[in-house]
Amino acid sequence: METKAAASKAAPAKPGRVEMRDIVKCFPGVRANSQVCFDVSPGEVHALLGENGAGKSTLMRQLYGMYQPDEGEILIDGLPRSFRSPADAIRAGIGMIHQHFMLVPTLTVAQNIALGERSGRWPLADTKRVVARVRDLAEEYGLAVDLDAYVWQLSVGEQQRVEIVKALYKGAGLIILDEPTAVLTPQEVDDLFVTFRRMVAEGHSLIFISHKLGEVMAIADRVTVLRDGQAVGSRMISETNRDELVHMMVGREIKQLEPRALEAGASRLRIQGLRALGDRGTEALCGIDLEVRSGEIVGIAGVSGNGQRELAECLAGMRAASAGTVCLNGRDIGAASLNERVDAGMAYVPEERMRDGAIGEFSVKENVFLHDHAARRFRRGIFMKARAMNEHAAELVREFSVKTPSLDTPLKTLSGGNIQKLILARELSRSPALIVAAQPTRGVDVGSTWYIHQCLLQQREAGTGVLLISEDLDEIRALSDRIAVIYEGVIVGIVERDSASVQEIGLMMSGVGA
Repeated sequence: METKAAASKAAPAKPGRVEMRDIVKCFPGVRANSQVCFDVSPGEVHALLGENGAGKSTLMRQLYGMYQPDEGEILIDGLPRSFRSPADAIRAGIGMIHQHFMLVPTLTVAQNIALGERSGRWPLADTKRVVARVRDLAEEYGLAVDLDAYVWQLSVGEQQRVEIVKALYKGAGLIILDEPTAVLTPQEVDDLFVTFRRMVAEGHSLIFISHKLGEVMAIADRVTVLRDGQAVGSRMISETNRDELVHMMVGREIKQLEPRALEAGASRLRIQGLRALGDRGTEALCGIDLEVRSGEIVGIAGVSGNGQRELAECLAGMRAASAGTVCLNGRDIGAASLNERVDAGMAYVPEERMRDGAIGEFSVKENVFLHDHAARRFRRGIFMKARAMNEHAAELVREFSVKTPSLDTPLKTLSGGNIQKLILARELSRSPALIVAAQPTRGVDVGSTWYIHQCLLQQREAGTGVLLISEDLDEIRALSDRIAVIYEGVIVGIVERDSASVQEIGLMMSGVGA
């Protein structure tokens, strides 16, 4: 006999046409959304594009009930609806999968899916009922999940599948996907798109938020572009192209960069047998061998968590190596501090820019001189040369197009792209022999990404060696002369950019093609 709790778990009906009309959302000093109109129909994939701060996430959080609009309305099948919380949205058949998964690592997959469900076994979760339903959903949509596994044991791709199954289990007919492919291998992306197409064929609607235009063109039926909180236009995918979408996003044309063929020169960085422990005390780098030469960009490709962060920190002197050697221009710098490595010709663009690359409370000018404040050209005895420092900071801000009200503006008030450009300006102003750039465009909009890529290619032209560590395979393939694939702390293969396919690199990233 069906329990009362089970009976109350009737799946919500799939929402029909969902509309957001003239949505306005303001925060102190910011108009995040201004008269935005957006809609999605059953069986449609509608992509949402825009630079950082364009208002995409704010708009979708209102649809999911995390925020409430200041003005405007949300309609389902023409009837106004008001969502005071995500629970209201879920009851209406709307789900959202966030870029950072909302799973409890210490619970099993079944327990995570059952969280928040009413149960006849209250306060315990009725996992048996969950298991039966999830198995049906997993088979229907081709989503293989181990219901007894703990979330911490799962790969990123497996956790992604759990989030999708969780949304389907809760009856979501419309699912908002926030950067769903950000940390997946190409093979995992292909598998995910197969699942999306099955969902659409069953009448589900998908809102696909992504900065990867190639993926948007591949999966979406329609795309809407936001800029500065406003919807600047919608297009059918069959009637648009990459160049038009980029122009809509940034308001100007951005040409695709093409690295010029160069002959690599002398060795800038040589790593041999590098080993290091991770934060949990286990070995994160298991004998790295790698060389970067003058006038080349070597890209490190890999799924997040395979040793990229530890490699960058070891090279920068922020993490001690347990074995191996690191040579910069033929000099062993294994025991050198970060400042000594900078003085020896290394530039470092860290993954965590506000933790390791800048101080938010300091002004723009002060951040320019975090390392160079003691340089002879900026000092006269114990006194600093204020005029020379102002001129140097102003020159960098101008040259690198850093948008800031003044040199005295606190850095934390700038956008992510402008902070990253300032860090890059500071590091490149020293004419380095080697650049270690870790995730240099993470969280950065299209315009700033293009500018950062241009800077790295210009450094390559000038004879600098560049080690580019990125989880964005498109970025790696666009810029690198050689691509080194890292898997579980080991370089499992090095390929020339022009001779390696996405499939080959993806297999190595997953440990299959090693």
